[in-house]
Amino acid sequence: MRRMGRPSTITQAIADEICERISDGEPLRAICRDDHMPAWRTVYDWISADTDFSARIARARELGFDAIAEEALSIADTPVIGQTSVSKATGLEVTEADMLGHRRLQVETRLKLLAKWAPKKYGDKQEIDLNVTDALAERLARAKLRNG
Repeated sequence: MRRMGRPSTITQAIADEICERISDGEPLRAICRDDHMPAWRTVYDWISADTDFSARIARARELGFDAIAEEALSIADTPVIGQTSVSKATGLEVTEADMLGHRRLQVETRLKLLAKWAPKKYGDKQEIDLNVTDALAERLARAKLRNG
């Protein structure tokens, strides 16, 4: 069976689907793996060439960041219990523990990416104290007088 090539021309339907899926938190590369979608490089060409599409993608990404943050919260709040099975050795029912390490990795990865992608909203807040002490101010003033 012969497959059609990937689209190389932007259409409203493709642009809408890409923006919708990005706003749901799905990465562009994952979207572009679908057979009916263009290659991710093609989408970046469209973003460069079309300011309206570029603005839509930027807005979709902002919404997508919130979706990823909500997903991280859901992962953290939802225990994932493994299978229950009967031990061959003892004949007792055994339930695997919560996959806490895996869930922690999923949450941390999402939060670290969000901090990089949207540092003003999701990054660690850093404060710099720019208060100049009187002693420092006096030294700077004396140095300025000496140096002319």
